[in-house]
Amino acid sequence: QVRLVESGGGLVQAGGSLRLSCAGSGRTFSSSTMGWFRQTPGKAREFVAAIRSGDTATAATVKGRFSITGDNAKNSVYLQMNSLKPEDTAVYYCAATSPNPWTRVVATSVNSYDTWGQGTQVTVSS
Repeated sequence: QVRLVESGGGLVQAGGSLRLSCAGSGRTFSSSTMGWFRQTPGKAREFVAAIRSGDTATAATVKGRFSITGDNAKNSVYLQMNSLKPEDTAVYYCAATSPNPWTRVVATSVNSYDTWGQGTQVTVSS
């Protein structure tokens, strides 16, 4: 069974940092595109960051504050979140997909991903 399990969420004050982890199991994700998305109640799930064979993409709203890295040996991907703001409060989801072999573009669309974790809550207090 293919699974993604997020961890590292919690409550932090504005200006603080958190590091989210996503551990994959059931298959090797080293050749996959791995992404982080977030969602708040009543809103659509939105792209945060993604990584594909070392290439990364980051949403404008978090660029310069968040960074995504991967560890193929651990079948894991991480999201380092610095200078957190109250508007970063959301459930954060890890996702994976097989990359499009015809392009080097890193997938940023929710619909591009076919495997999802259960999510981890991040709450930033003001």
